[in-house]
Amino acid sequence: MGCAFVWFSVVPYLMEPRFLTPLTADEQLAQGLPAAVPMAMADRVRFSEIDILQHVNNKAYLDWFEALRVNYYNSHFRHHFNGDEPRHVVRNADIHYVREMVLGETYVTTARVLSFRRTSYILEQQIWSGDLRASMVGVMVFRSSDGSAGYPIPESLRQQFVTLDGATEAS
Repeated sequence: MGCAFVWFSVVPYLMEPRFLTPLTADEQLAQGLPAAVPMAMADRVRFSEIDILQHVNNKAYLDWFEALRVNYYNSHFRHHFNGDEPRHVVRNADIHYVREMVLGETYVTTARVLSFRRTSYILEQQIWSGDLRASMVGVMVFRSSDGSAGYPIPESLRQQFVTLDGATEAS
């Protein structure tokens, strides 16, 4: 006679997210984010992102931040420039590695604008996998197409920073 076992989890089951597609606010909250942000995408740690110590290499976090930043720019910023597209430059970035990640782990990368000035803004990005794993705060600068001068942020984009991201204008 066989024996049947029934296993019950006490950990709430998080639904598998859609990968490499911007997540809705509800999907972000379902993945355990504390609050929804304007841009978030899910993915899974790949073998190529693992180092000799069997956890995610620090460079992979930078790749994940960059991939989301480019997607965020293309989907939320680009149309504000009406064809006269400036250079979009990372001036500096401060990265905080909170906790290691391992092969196969599902994660969500997020992005939102915290504040802005005439030609620059502060971007906050985070990586979540049940809890915060890494964060980055960077100063992003718009430059003229030839790079010779600062490029003023269009008023429509400034308004978007306030209404969509909850950003504030810095003095």
